Amino acid sequence: MQRATRWVLPIFLIASCAPIGRTQGQGHTKQLAQDIFKELIEINTTDSVGNVTTAAEAMAKRLRDAGFAEGDVKVAGPNERKKNLVARFRGTGKRKPILFIGHLDVVEALRADWTTDPFEFIEKDGYFYGRGTEDMKEGDAILAANFIRLKNEGYLPDRDLILALTADEEGGSSNGVDWLLREHRDWIDAEYCINLDGGEFERDKDKRLLAGIQASEKVYVDFQFESLNPGGHSSIPSPDNAIYHLAGALSRLQSFSFSANINEITRSYFERNAALTTGQVAADMKAMARQPPDPAAVQRLSAVPYYNSLLHTTCVATMLSGGHAPNALPQTARANVNCRIFPGEDPEEVHQALERLANDPKVRVSIVPQRTPDGKVVPVVPVPPSPLLPEVTEAMEKILKVTWPGVPLVATMSTGATDGKYTRIAGIPTYGVSCMFFDINDNREHGKDERVGVQDFYDGVDFNYRLMKELSSPR
Repeated sequence: MQRATRWVLPIFLIASCAPIGRTQGQGHTKQLAQDIFKELIEINTTDSVGNVTTAAEAMAKRLRDAGFAEGDVKVAGPNERKKNLVARFRGTGKRKPILFIGHLDVVEALRADWTTDPFEFIEKDGYFYGRGTEDMKEGDAILAANFIRLKNEGYLPDRDLILALTADEEGGSSNGVDWLLREHRDWIDAEYCINLDGGEFERDKDKRLLAGIQASEKVYVDFQFESLNPGGHSSIPSPDNAIYHLAGALSRLQSFSFSANINEITRSYFERNAALTTGQVAADMKAMARQPPDPAAVQRLSAVPYYNSLLHTTCVATMLSGGHAPNALPQTARANVNCRIFPGEDPEEVHQALERLANDPKVRVSIVPQRTPDGKVVPVVPVPPSPLLPEVTEAMEKILKVTWPGVPLVATMSTGATDGKYTRIAGIPTYGVSCMFFDINDNREHGKDERVGVQDFYDGVDFNYRLMKELSSPR
């Protein structure tokens, strides 16, 4: 899946921002982090011709060379090209472990589309270029570099720290986090999970706006709308046409809206944002924060696409196919309908709603199954939001005050999906914390000439190091 748009949900109001100063921690690990970043970018890990196993083994070698025991570094998976790295930094065991995850795979990239080679790590004009620099090999490099740094320092945490760098987050049938939870839960079981594939720290040019913590995400589910017909010669038109039946169902979908929903995070968003807005919008946001929300306010805010996605499950037709010849009545007509389901809602209830919406015996609605590598269907289940643990939010606030005074901690909800859905479903609270800043006006993930700021990357290494220690230092 893609690292989709994050809706920003303030916990605290934005205060004045101050730039971060260079830290001693950055200086010690700068070259190591850059070397790891370069190595990962230059290993092609696309689904078509790439090899995630090569990247996993490269990181395993670095960890072993740094002193990690052979038994604490594992490379395993259901596919020879899709193996995952799991490493354990041993602590005293006073508290339960923390799991840190990132995915090694990247989306496809054509050299002809780029001004640079997408699989060559290039530093230019204050940026690092290459496929995966933003999504999300920068996070993988940050995690690997800091595990090595902590080992070199002789650090002894009061809990185990677990690193999992995995396959197929961007697509494919060998998703690493899902496979590890099913086959080796004991390797990655933890009190909670920090996912560097979420919770962006956002800046607008030189101004740092907020530090995100993703505590919730919508569930990605594809449905197929299908109409079948015996067909016939096109010289004898018939109203019983598969394409017409499908078109009718999709037309009804276009004008349909699921019921509004709200949770702890979105309620906080409307309550806090009301103070930053004026007029009717501010009044509607205040009304949304009440229990129950005001129906008129829901209707007005839902007219804005941004707010609509925060309040509702959304479904949209994304692909069409049909017919077999230009001079024949269509025997088949199909559409893929992509739904982003509000956290906690039952996907089967969405399925039933779409069937009622189609309202045509000639149109069949079915869930497009996700399968394990051995062909078994993975059931679609609700993904609960994660409660905002004070241990995590207080640690982040403490570090923010030191590194970027005035930059607020902000809860976010993804409208897409990350591997955090698997850990949340498994009962492991999960928090997206990217640790580094991304320019809100220069989003190139999955696109051409993908890049991240050089200093943003080094700052992210330092923030992640501080966060690891804050969450695991003996108490």
